[in-house]
Amino acid sequence: MEFGFTTAAYVVAAVLFILSLGGLSGQESAKRAVWYGIVGMALAVAATLIGPGSGLWLLSIILIAGGGVIGYQLASKVEMTQMPELVAGMHALVGLAAVFVGFNAHIELGNVMGMDESAKKGLEGFAALLAKKTPIEISILRVELFLGVFIGAITFTGSVIAYGKLSGRVTSAAEKLPGGHMLNIAAALVSVLTLIWYMNSGGFFPLFLMTLAALFIGYHLIMGIGGADMPVVVSMLNSYSGWAAAAIGFSLGNDLLIVVGALVGSSGAILSYIMCKAMNRSFVSVILGGFGGPAGEQMAVEGEQIAIEADGVAAALNDADSVVIIPGYGMAVAQAQQAVAELTRKLRAAGKEVRFAIHPVAGRLPGHMNVLLAEAKVPYDIVLEMDEINDDFPDTDVAIVIGSNDIVNPAAQEDPNSPIAGMPVLECWKAKQVFVSKRGQGTGYSGIENPLFFKDNTRMFYGDAKASLDKLLPMID
Repeated sequence: MEFGFTTAAYVVAAVLFILSLGGLSGQESAKRAVWYGIVGMALAVAATLIGPGSGLWLLSIILIAGGGVIGYQLASKVEMTQMPELVAGMHALVGLAAVFVGFNAHIELGNVMGMDESAKKGLEGFAALLAKKTPIEISILRVELFLGVFIGAITFTGSVIAYGKLSGRVTSAAEKLPGGHMLNIAAALVSVLTLIWYMNSGGFFPLFLMTLAALFIGYHLIMGIGGADMPVVVSMLNSYSGWAAAAIGFSLGNDLLIVVGALVGSSGAILSYIMCKAMNRSFVSVILGGFGGPAGEQMAVEGEQIAIEADGVAAALNDADSVVIIPGYGMAVAQAQQAVAELTRKLRAAGKEVRFAIHPVAGRLPGHMNVLLAEAKVPYDIVLEMDEINDDFPDTDVAIVIGSNDIVNPAAQEDPNSPIAGMPVLECWKAKQVFVSKRGQGTGYSGIENPLFFKDNTRMFYGDAKASLDKLLPMID
């Protein structure tokens, strides 16, 4: 009876998770989708606690309560600008959990195999499940837990480095140790050899040695990926964490973990592919190195950056009929989304056409800009994707770039030696006038110079984005 209830609860939870993923594909349904996920997870946890093999109630409740308190504190205090590194941090915890669960499964397997048949009859929970396995099933289990630990270890250190790059604690440049990819290949070969060793001996040392190799792979792999590819990296690590959970689900015989892990793993992989396609990048190229530097001598950038004050920007906006706003990570850092929304309302009230152009990898997390604009209550119907709006720039009077760099860089089309050559970008330079809100003359997160800032129809609106917009707003008629 207990097993039947748990299975039924897992099926309902799995359906809720699928509905949650489906709902997150649209802004209007996203809030409802989040509640589907919350209810599904609560149901899954409750069914696990009262299902077969349940026990250690006090410890379980303490851990759940502790995790809930920590999660609530983080969610309450984290800024929207910190969401990418928060997601990377969550991926690190999933990877670490996979490693610990794999180790625990190995230890439990060793304990059960050391018992005589009479002692096995009194076992409960996971130990009872292990006692019933045939030698072939035990070999399959070892492969499953080995893969779970391997993927989990890569996810852990990779996510820690991704967190460091996103938060500015680790350089955003692509850096590799001497030997480059050969070190990763050597670590992968060590992992394969330790798998063979582990299958033959069943000892802990080869599993531990593989874990060290996988931890190195995760560290070195993500260190070798530059800042311009970090949105793809976050999505890719999301996929890794899902596959790690699925592998551990196989080890534990937990159907829900398998289903949820497969959902997370496949959706993360699909999203990574879509983003790479939007950047005209090879997925394999991204995960094996990213933007490591230019392919040759880059085109020299001629001219100078010409500054403009708020009154000049206001005059152009008051005269314009059509305006396109391009938000980027700088808007998130300045927390300027409310000021941007107010500017939009004032311009639309004056009868002007205002739209937003969103690049697939704007910000440092997929959908980052969409979330910020939704938070500021910008109407969904004027927030357009790159493919929907790129052809309209020649007919646009004013394009305003707020904290973006690579996604509006014409070098992607004009310089074959640029690190971002071939990447689809928002062609805002084709608008009649372009205003770039930027703190200074730096090259941005990826370190790539942007010729847009030097074009004749571009003016640099220097300063913190929120402060600049606050100064601009009273001047809009």
